[in-house]
Amino acid sequence: MPVVDYARYCEMLDRAKTEHYAYPAINVSQTDTANAAIEGFAAAKSDGIIQVSTGGGEHASGNLKNAVLGAISLADHIRLVAEKYDINIALHTDHCQPGKVDSFLIPLIEETERRRAAGRPNLFNSHMLDASELPLDKNMALSVPILERCAKCEIILEVEAGVVGGEEDGVNNEDAPAEKLYTTPEDMVAVYEALHPVAGARYMFAATFGNVHGVYKPGNVKLKPSILKDGQAAVVAKFGPEALFDLVFHGGSGSSLEEIRETLGYGVVKMNVDTDTQYAFSRPVADHMFRNYDEVLKVDGEVGNKKKYDPRSFLKAGRAGMAARVQHACEDLLSAGKTLGR
Repeated sequence: MPVVDYARYCEMLDRAKTEHYAYPAINVSQTDTANAAIEGFAAAKSDGIIQVSTGGGEHASGNLKNAVLGAISLADHIRLVAEKYDINIALHTDHCQPGKVDSFLIPLIEETERRRAAGRPNLFNSHMLDASELPLDKNMALSVPILERCAKCEIILEVEAGVVGGEEDGVNNEDAPAEKLYTTPEDMVAVYEALHPVAGARYMFAATFGNVHGVYKPGNVKLKPSILKDGQAAVVAKFGPEALFDLVFHGGSGSSLEEIRETLGYGVVKMNVDTDTQYAFSRPVADHMFRNYDEVLKVDGEVGNKKKYDPRSFLKAGRAGMAARVQHACEDLLSAGKTLGR
């Protein structure tokens, strides 16, 4: 089954960490971007992760602005389409801040609980709880009971400590203090101490090392990948090599390939890709509009050209552009050609 079960997802993450590559985690907000993500992974012969944010879920539900409904709709669509491909897809939800836990994260976990009770697969394979706005002790106090609930349903939980700068999905951290952009080794040890005791649980950790959401010119993002190396070393020194985290890289736009590749050696197995794929989708659409201006618009009383203003014509171009960028992300992260197969 191309949308993976828990065992296959764990196998994906284990292999990535052992062989030092990572999966692009592609944000989607409607069926065309979801299809583009699948098509890009298929072209790269890479397994991958497709994820929905609260804003993406709201968009997918139209004027209802119901993030849960939209997320369920997208997950079901991806499952149906991915079944026709020979790669593995994991379904994930992106940043959920504490204020949205009860309105977004918990309803989605409840939906998985209902599906499992009826003998159906999980809705999502993993969820992200982003409680990084809280002090670390309160962050973990919120994370632990959610991880316990996820473990019962074979859901992997992603957590974050430290703040990813920039702006994404309506959350603005552009003025975050510099020290908040770097997770300390002590923070990483504290996260392990809080989460490891949860029986049967698996989790991913988005540690921050100067990464920012959004897109910036080369040189404007000051990454310190050694933060990840030092944090992992601190955890291993205290608890042994089995304590190595499955790390997540947020805010990679504008990072050099050298910096991206360096993080793969420190345990990064998932890298979120959103800003770059948004542009890759929109750029061909803009090109279509400029090139076909007189046919898209009914200029000076003319009738235009239905073939050019049919949304399918420019959405197809956008989908192709985004799929190519997803394929490129797989190559950057060294997951291309490494699908586990069906």
